[in-house]
Amino acid sequence: MENLKLEASERKLNTKGDLKKLRLEGFLPGILYGDKEQSLPLSVKKISIKKMLESSNFMSSVIEMSIGGSKHKVLTKDINFHPLNNEPIHIDFQKIKPGTKVTVNIPVKFINNENCPGLKMGGVLNIVRRKIELRCAAENIPAEIVIDLANKEMNESIHISSVKLPEGAKPVISDRDFTIATIAAPTVVKEPEPAAAAGDAAAATGDAAAPAEGGVAAAGDAK
Repeated sequence: MENLKLEASERKLNTKGDLKKLRLEGFLPGILYGDKEQSLPLSVKKISIKKMLESSNFMSSVIEMSIGGSKHKVLTKDINFHPLNNEPIHIDFQKIKPGTKVTVNIPVKFINNENCPGLKMGGVLNIVRRKIELRCAAENIPAEIVIDLANKEMNESIHISSVKLPEGAKPVISDRDFTIATIAAPTVVKEPEPAAAAGDAAAATGDAAAPAEGGVAAAGDAK
């Protein structure tokens, strides 16, 4: 997958007032965690992070980060958002090296819906997992997990064992063959039969019109 690129600066401001001023100037405070190196406080442009957040696989994408002329490959470790306006307010990154094993959530993509017999028969694609958590090498993170729906029949389930994963990648859930999606039969709500409904209505009308036993006939029938 193609690496994202991000410019960052070493941050020496740490008080609440400093951080508030930093955010007002359009930057996000953050921390770069190393494998064995000391963590590095930094700041990045908020607009750059918001643009990256538009990608569904941002959290699992390798980012090429430039800090003062040096370049590092990093993964986004955590993002904090404001509870009211949902704007990002802090971000953490993890430095990675070739061979580093990482745990990432990879989005699932379904293809060939038009060639799926189960869907052609009126079935519904019931997605159980839109992302799958994988353990893999940092340099071999897939952009997405593709599931081909061609030839999938009604009531057929798609399990993780039927999905081809990148070499060396393994699902974090390893104790069962979990379901990713199913081709479910459509739910049918049975309507009352028109004839029966009409008969019931007529019977109800007839009962209301008939005089009760011992009752008085209508005025037009009186002699």
